[in-house]
Amino acid sequence: MASSSTDTKTKKNKYERFKDEKDGLAVRDELEKFAEMGWEAVDETDLTQRLKWLGVFFRPVTPGKFMLRMRMPNGVLSSHKMRVLAGIVQRYGDDGSGDITTRQNIQLRGVRLEDVPDIFERLEQAGMTSVQSGMDNVRNITGSPVAGIDAEELIDTQGLGIMVQDMITGNGKGNYEFTNLPRKFNIALEGSRDNSIHAEINDIAFIPAYRDGEIGFNVLVGGFFSSKRCAAAVPLDAWVPPNEDVVELSRAILTVYRDHGLRANRQKSRMMWLIEEWGMDKFREAVEAEFGKSLAPAAPEDEITQEAKRDHIGVYPQKQPGLNYVGLLVPVGRLQAEDMFDLARLAEVYGNGEIRLTVEQNAIIPNIPDSRLAAFLEEPLVQKFSIEPTPLVRKLVSCTGSRFCNFAIIETKQRALAIAQQLDAELDLPEPVRIHWTGCPNSCGQPQVADIGLLGTKTRKSGDVVEAVDVYMGGKVGKDAELGSRVMKGIACEDLPGVLKDLLTENFGAKPSAAPQRNGSVQSV
Repeated sequence: MASSSTDTKTKKNKYERFKDEKDGLAVRDELEKFAEMGWEAVDETDLTQRLKWLGVFFRPVTPGKFMLRMRMPNGVLSSHKMRVLAGIVQRYGDDGSGDITTRQNIQLRGVRLEDVPDIFERLEQAGMTSVQSGMDNVRNITGSPVAGIDAEELIDTQGLGIMVQDMITGNGKGNYEFTNLPRKFNIALEGSRDNSIHAEINDIAFIPAYRDGEIGFNVLVGGFFSSKRCAAAVPLDAWVPPNEDVVELSRAILTVYRDHGLRANRQKSRMMWLIEEWGMDKFREAVEAEFGKSLAPAAPEDEITQEAKRDHIGVYPQKQPGLNYVGLLVPVGRLQAEDMFDLARLAEVYGNGEIRLTVEQNAIIPNIPDSRLAAFLEEPLVQKFSIEPTPLVRKLVSCTGSRFCNFAIIETKQRALAIAQQLDAELDLPEPVRIHWTGCPNSCGQPQVADIGLLGTKTRKSGDVVEAVDVYMGGKVGKDAELGSRVMKGIACEDLPGVLKDLLTENFGAKPSAAPQRNGSVQSV
């Protein structure tokens, strides 16, 4: 593998040094040894860094209890796979749970290192993998959650998403060709008319567009969030047909980034920094050279098929006559083992055993016949994971928060749900409002794409240091997407309900509720 030509004369940071010493993927051959010796005896760099190459995350806030991040291209899994994941978290009791993430996959919590070899064997038997899902690797490949069933979709991206993942991960076995990127990397493929993938925040985003009457993809590059900077993806001025060119172009872009991306300062190592240093013309030329042929210019702007974003909550007819998909609201994405088992049961009894996940942290059960729909809607889990949630809960997104993540500055999930339920009870809103919570500047909760984004911090109140948020507004997804900007700093979390009530009233048409106060009890997450 080529090294970065940009920083060959620059002192390497500590991450580049430990990657030079041993590739992160190499620890898969040491898992049995780690399991036998116990987590406390494992080399610190292996424990806290290299295990992330296998999707295994040490969390200082829950010592001895690890997080396991899965890969699920396009957010699709079977009922059997969901049962396997449910069985894994079930054995850990109160410590075990699953989180649907903003990259359309599931993270398992409470996992013990001594169980990882057995867990990996069970995952392999079920056709699942967590390989290369953390650190300087490509994250889960996202796509439209209703690919293949949306009556108005333009391209079914499911197969392409799997092909891209298989290229990157060596068919789920691990691929040293792409285990040493300068930083993390995100790829998304949109096949529908709405921006269900949040294209603007991905390093590579494929957006459906017509060129000379043929449907294919325009390509955006360079979008990212970080603690120091957020940047929206920009056009590569390229169009590709919906075939293996998508895979090969992804490979070419990754290779250029791997070999030339900036590595001296990790705060300036995402691909956008390379694009800006080189200029788009030079970057595109390098990609074409690696791609092996000239790229067709992008389709004209007026041929890009973008519309307002849908959230897929509720009942919708599929393109297949007589079948429906039902989107379930999973509050802030938290699943207990019993919920996971029940989702698997519902998918089998009423559908074809398939489950879809969304970047809004929700779940979809597809392929429900008209004749079974009424019975499905009476199921207890459908009452718990409502298809008609209140406006703020409907659009709520939250990162993990300080309960499980050592990077998080504040607790998010439980607080986010409690405040949304409180404000839904006190206010009438003409339209749902997207509120995103993130516990730290790494922006896993993506506050910059929300109507109102809340980023965890600390502030002083009455002489004490308390949990607080910076407030962002103006984020927009779908057509004419843009990133929001910070409008308030250091709002104490205890003052947040009142602040949000004012923002919702002044900016989103909220009015005091005329209805009797709804039940504001908080569902446990």
